[in-house]
Amino acid sequence: MFYLYTLSVERMMTRPFPIELSHLHPTPEEEWERLRQFLSLGQDDITAMLTTVEPLFRRGHELVVGTYDYLLANHDTAVILGWESGVDESHLAERRRFFTVWLARTLGLDFSHDFARYLFRAGQIHAAHGPRRIHVPDVYVTGSISLMHAGFARILNEEMPGHPAIAAALTGWNKVLTLHLHMMLLGYRTAREWDAGDFTVQLAFYGRMRTITHQAAIPLQLETGSDMETVLHKFFNYFPLARQQVFDLAWEAGERLDAHNTPWMTVEKRYQVKKGWRVLRNGRDITYDGGLQQTLSPDDTIAFFPPGR
Repeated sequence: MFYLYTLSVERMMTRPFPIELSHLHPTPEEEWERLRQFLSLGQDDITAMLTTVEPLFRRGHELVVGTYDYLLANHDTAVILGWESGVDESHLAERRRFFTVWLARTLGLDFSHDFARYLFRAGQIHAAHGPRRIHVPDVYVTGSISLMHAGFARILNEEMPGHPAIAAALTGWNKVLTLHLHMMLLGYRTAREWDAGDFTVQLAFYGRMRTITHQAAIPLQLETGSDMETVLHKFFNYFPLARQQVFDLAWEAGERLDAHNTPWMTVEKRYQVKKGWRVLRNGRDITYDGGLQQTLSPDDTIAFFPPGR
């Protein structure tokens, strides 16, 4: 009798905890398509913008150089970039190259998902997650996009005075730049969320996870009382490309009430860990030891192992 009781307890102790997430941020690709559709960014806009690409391209150098001259002349942005005592030429060259790539893809009317991911990463870099760790407050990210639209308008009025396509083209460029800003702010927020907290845990990566993160380990900030689910939410919001590697996607139907207490059908994404993936806390597989609700402590190490390790 004692043997059966012991066996039952052992089975209960080794019963796996389901590793499933919901309420993750939309991926860059999902937001790219959702906002593009909402903005009605279509063929009429593209046709109008195409008439203005050549004059904008001809003065692209002016746009790049003028933007950083303006940032250097503005005291607040000069301080943010560390240029209050004079420009760092190597840093300036880096930023001009980055801006030139963005401008070329923008004027090339790149609507690819790869560009959506590029802009998402650019937002993270502006939140001090780039090689120089410079934090550009989001007000200047938003303001710079507005200044760029103003620059487009100025150049087109100088290069194509009175041209009937200008108004329609600027309408299209406004939609495009709004789309770009939204993607950057989505990435920016994931980086700020990553850094929010009062203690640190270490994330360690193995196999293909290192290919996705480009690192073997990364520190992550957490608020006191945070659990394993918080860690995974922060990680998969910051590295959305990892989701397709780690999860199978399921859908769950439900209901919510609107402002008038009328029930509406909802469909919620649920991310279920694929077979073979393991997440370990201090060497112990969370699937069999604590699950997602376990509270984390400073200096814990969370390791991600792909199948086959």
